[in-house]
Amino acid sequence: MKIAVVDDEKTIRAYLCGLAARQQPGSIIEAYASGEELLASGKRFDIVFLDIQMEGMNGIEAARSLRQKQEDTVLIFITGLKDHVFEALDLYAFQYLLKPIDEGKFAEVLERAAGEAARKKERRVLFIKPRNLTLDQSEILYMESRGKKVEIHTAGTARVIEIYAAMDELERQLGDAFYRCHRAYIVNMDHITEYDRESITLTNGDRVHLTKKKYGEFAKTYMWHLQNGGVSGV
Repeated sequence: MKIAVVDDEKTIRAYLCGLAARQQPGSIIEAYASGEELLASGKRFDIVFLDIQMEGMNGIEAARSLRQKQEDTVLIFITGLKDHVFEALDLYAFQYLLKPIDEGKFAEVLERAAGEAARKKERRVLFIKPRNLTLDQSEILYMESRGKKVEIHTAGTARVIEIYAAMDELERQLGDAFYRCHRAYIVNMDHITEYDRESITLTNGDRVHLTKKKYGEFAKTYMWHLQNGGVSGV
């Protein structure tokens, strides 16, 4: 489970991270002092605890930007005021926690949020607007950019779907199982059979390029993926 805690008060960040670590041992928990920091990280989280009143970009603004990139994230707002509850609901917030934090309530909310995040991971879909087509992400082997078009290579029927789209936009919609290994390729790590410093081989036998400077990052990401419920294609 990947959890982010965003609050501009250092002591509160540390406190919430500690609570989350005790409730969800083994999770990756990262702390950010602002919404700008969270968004700049570019990382995808299953659950985000987000303070509303912060200097610069407030929590509501950060949540709006986050929703555009990560629709499946479970958002939990934390604030000292009730004034923003309706804005939070508009952003499909999972819960609205008031400060000071009640540890029992926090534990109950985090447990339910973890369950919700797990359910969202079970079946993620990719909606392709130009074709009004919905694809189960687990069926996608890899994506290949060809100029203004993208080829989506799928398992099962082994069909290739060609669409007009930007790789950056597709990458934002994809789940944690996907990795951008090259500017022209995104791979589904659940369908990897082997890799070396220059290429990745998928379950259908296709090989795609791996940027050399990304090799170390990819190896760590792939190992983390396997250790946290990912599937080996071997």
